[in-house]
Amino acid sequence: MKLVSVNVGQPRPIQWMGREVLTSIYKQPVAGSVALRGFNLDGDAQSDLGVHGGADKAVYGYPCEHYAFWRSQLPQVELAWGAFGENLTTQGLAEEDLSIGDVLRVGSAHLMVSQPRIPCFKLAVRLGVPDMVKRFLSSRRLGFYFSVVSEGEVACGDAIEVVDRASNRMSVRELTEVHLDKHRSVEVLERVLGLRGLAQVWRDEFAAELGALRTQP
Repeated sequence: MKLVSVNVGQPRPIQWMGREVLTSIYKQPVAGSVALRGFNLDGDAQSDLGVHGGADKAVYGYPCEHYAFWRSQLPQVELAWGAFGENLTTQGLAEEDLSIGDVLRVGSAHLMVSQPRIPCFKLAVRLGVPDMVKRFLSSRRLGFYFSVVSEGEVACGDAIEVVDRASNRMSVRELTEVHLDKHRSVEVLERVLGLRGLAQVWRDEFAAELGALRTQP
């Protein structure tokens, strides 16, 4: 497992539904070692901190293996590393294998898997594909967000190693299915809430739903 590309971007304006909004989804590969500290890579910044960034979405990883699929689906789109807005283009990681709460060493940094990526309209604008959000979700090729356990430096070619596997396990892919399921059971919600490292916004949502289910007659 290794890091194929490190990608960063700054906020820039785009037009959407007749208004101007800021986005940082336009990531570009950078050479050399890049410091990863706090909630960002050096040279990177999130635009809308209400839904992007923060402790639980500090770094976004996307498997390079998915690019072949998307190049076949979107032959009209130029797909260089970083095209999906990822900070880290990875090799050897998969949504089916990584669990929420797994800790990875990437370069000299340690990252914990916190949630799948749920896309917004900015992905469609970035790629020029109006139904991209629907297609992205349907593909289940979503990638994964990380929180920063310990700061460090990352660079293209760095090895990636899972150094601490969560004892209570739910893969990123499985959590995606739970998120999309509109009829979640008490047992499933309890299992999700037992995951370490789960992004707080997801934890709050599932806890509220579980509380409501338990009060039903």
